[in-house]
Amino acid sequence: MSVSEEYPQHPVYDKNTIEFVTVAAEYCSFIERCGGMGERVFLDKMSKLLPLLYLKMSLVPDMDTCSISDLTTYVSERQYDAVREQIQSIVGEHDEYLEVFQEDMKYSDTPIVASISENLADVYQQLRDMIGNFQSADLAIMNDSLITCAEEFRGYWGQSALNALRAIHNVLYSDEELSEGEEREELDDEQNEVDFFND
Repeated sequence: MSVSEEYPQHPVYDKNTIEFVTVAAEYCSFIERCGGMGERVFLDKMSKLLPLLYLKMSLVPDMDTCSISDLTTYVSERQYDAVREQIQSIVGEHDEYLEVFQEDMKYSDTPIVASISENLADVYQQLRDMIGNFQSADLAIMNDSLITCAEEFRGYWGQSALNALRAIHNVLYSDEELSEGEEREELDDEQNEVDFFND
């Protein structure tokens, strides 16, 4: 008997949960393999993935905490920086934008400068850690990794995703020229792929 057959009603195996994890994995895979991609291709893909991620996360059912030990962290500071810098190199001069939906705005009279690359790296970090724990196939770990991801979504990365989407929309539908590049299914240059297993 499979685990899913043994716990058929558990929210971890809910259709909406599986769909969210699938989209999260697609997002992380795309981010990890985007090096050297054209700006328009990259931003166009993000403009589709971010709202889908937001929707799928909002549909994940509530879960009860299993109170397990601390979850494993899979994204180190070095890896986070590598992701942010890789995205920044693609987006270039369009990376920074003025943001009004930040906690710090309560204490500022002027808009705060934010960046698409940092927003997307923040989302990546939360999703990659969740997926890494989810792949353990341990029900308690899978459960709690999703709870943690949902809590961070409500408090942080959900807003980061929306902020990035607003900025991306502004860039995509402006009159500015964007580098086209080519979308690739497979990489043949190891430098275009962030290595997350050799820290």
